[in-house]
Amino acid sequence: MKKIPSIIGFLAMTAPAWAEEAAEHHAAGIPWDVIVKQAVNFTILAVVLVYFLRKPLSSFLKERTELLRKAIDEAAAARTEAARKLADIEAKVAALPAEIQAIDQKMDAEAVDEAKKIREAGAAESARILAQAEQTAAQEVMKAREELRQVAALEATRAAEEIVRKSMTSQDQERLVLENIEKLREIVR
Repeated sequence: MKKIPSIIGFLAMTAPAWAEEAAEHHAAGIPWDVIVKQAVNFTILAVVLVYFLRKPLSSFLKERTELLRKAIDEAAAARTEAARKLADIEAKVAALPAEIQAIDQKMDAEAVDEAKKIREAGAAESARILAQAEQTAAQEVMKAREELRQVAALEATRAAEEIVRKSMTSQDQERLVLENIEKLREIVR
């Protein structure tokens, strides 16, 4: 800021000298006076622009630099996080065959246990059905024996009746009737 007035003063003092020199060269065919005026105008404009735009431009550039630094830091952090996640995934993928093998072994063991349980349950069910069948058969045999006894008793009774009818006489019948009447009298008394 302190240099701006000195620069303007320098330009103001040298402008007449440049103007004279420009006039001499103007005669030679080059319009130096116009070139000098334009150079002075440009210099003044540049000095004014620098004077007024230095702070906003500086703060803009600082903000832009800070944003770029922050974006670079975030990108580095994201890259680090992505590398960490990739390492985790690669570790999981590397461990996957061992997990699959462990699961297969566990499933095989469970299948063996389940097959054993099924065989034991089948054997128990088979034994239960066999016992039930034996019990049912025994009951049927007892039932058949009882029916056979009843049939045999009926046939023996019929045969005995037949034998008694053929061998019994009327005197035997009277004697049996009298004996039975006598027994009934004893019971009634």
